[in-house]
Amino acid sequence: HALAQTNLGNMYDNGYGVPQDYAEAVRWYRLAAEQGNTDAQSNLGVRYLNGQGVPQDYAEAVRWYRLAAEQGHALAQTNLGNMYDNGYGVPQDYAEAVRWYRLAAEQGNTDAQSNLGVRYLNGQGVPQDYAEAVRWYRLAAEQGHALAQTNLGNMYDNGYGVLQDRVLAHMWYNISAANGEEIGYTNRDSLAKEMTQQAIEQAQQVARECMASDYQNCGE
Repeated sequence: HALAQTNLGNMYDNGYGVPQDYAEAVRWYRLAAEQGNTDAQSNLGVRYLNGQGVPQDYAEAVRWYRLAAEQGHALAQTNLGNMYDNGYGVPQDYAEAVRWYRLAAEQGNTDAQSNLGVRYLNGQGVPQDYAEAVRWYRLAAEQGHALAQTNLGNMYDNGYGVLQDRVLAHMWYNISAANGEEIGYTNRDSLAKEMTQQAIEQAQQVARECMASDYQNCGE
């Protein structure tokens, strides 16, 4: 039973009810993955990427990610995009990275949305397009993705793809910091030195409203 094998692999992976044992997790993931279970294929890719329970092997990670990605598994698509982005187990290819990120991003995967924003910002694998970068950052930011929140703040800070707005920049940096992103702290405090006290307090107010509304009312 492939689902039970995958779930048992997860128990060994995380040490739930059994001692943590990556090799045993891999054994169960492999049995499920060979039956076509996409979660198991994706998880097996992660273990090969990190060398946990198996020797590290980027090419094997790519193989298992691809099997899951081609069946529409958003996390595997994101991870396969990362492999192309960094040239792990495949030649570096930004356009191919973008292709896989987009498939995952359109399913709502926030890491893929954030990564796609970066590619549009830098013009890697796609023509540079700040407005598209903002669009993808915003989709991830409004789902609570802290790095995308920092990056969206940066777009407002510099007026890339949006009208420059330091209040909204401070707001997104502040929210990102609250969600644990260290660059958010640094950027917020740096930007605050260039703002009036009134503007800072306005930014703090919209940050409160944004988080209280679960990112539905963010001053835009």
